[in-house]
Amino acid sequence: MKTIDVAEATASLGSYARRARREPVIVTHRGKPFAALTPLTHTDWENLAVSYSRKFQALIERSRASCPPGAGITSDEMRRRLGIEAGGAKLRKRAARKPARRKTR
Repeated sequence: MKTIDVAEATASLGSYARRARREPVIVTHRGKPFAALTPLTHTDWENLAVSYSRKFQALIERSRASCPPGAGITSDEMRRRLGIEAGGAKLRKRAARKPARRKTR
């Protein structure tokens, strides 16, 4: 992991972004971390936007507060009620039936 103080960060943003492909780049101010450049793997724009949305986070907190622990149902029970096999077996079966995509050059 690369750490650099903001006062010493003289390279271009692109240079740090390219380095972040290999390892996270942590930007500090007076020795305290305040920003990070890290590759966005296993995520998409929507997930990233939602995870930083104060409105969405407030909605989640209100939802959690309205349903105390133990008051809801388990995901297994929800799957049973909806007729969905555990572990996404139906989705895997459906994906297996789809024809394979042809590679383009």
